[in-house]
Amino acid sequence: MKLIIRLILNAIAVFFLAHVLNGVHVDNYITAVIVALVLSVLNLLVKPILVILTLPVTIITLGLFLLIINAIIIFIADKLIDGFSVSSLWTAILFSVLLSILQSLLHSFMKKDKK
Repeated sequence: MKLIIRLILNAIAVFFLAHVLNGVHVDNYITAVIVALVLSVLNLLVKPILVILTLPVTIITLGLFLLIINAIIIFIADKLIDGFSVSSLWTAILFSVLLSILQSLLHSFMKKDKK
């Protein structure tokens, strides 16, 4: 049940950011749920491989290259999902940063309700 709630919160964050940012487009809420699910799977399976492969660059840039890796993950989701599009690299970086912030805010509210 907790996983479904987190998925719905992530979908709300994706849907909200798609309406706030100009370069991000999501067709409908069902597409936002699919985007949240695909981003979760890509972060689970693909991101660790990319982090390990780019570890020297990540160390040299003091971790800032992880923003590029997050943008790559978003571009992969863009190619996999028909109703989701991101216009540029900078938009993908901004989307990933704002999505991370919004997700942690939403998940922190979820933790406060249980206490």
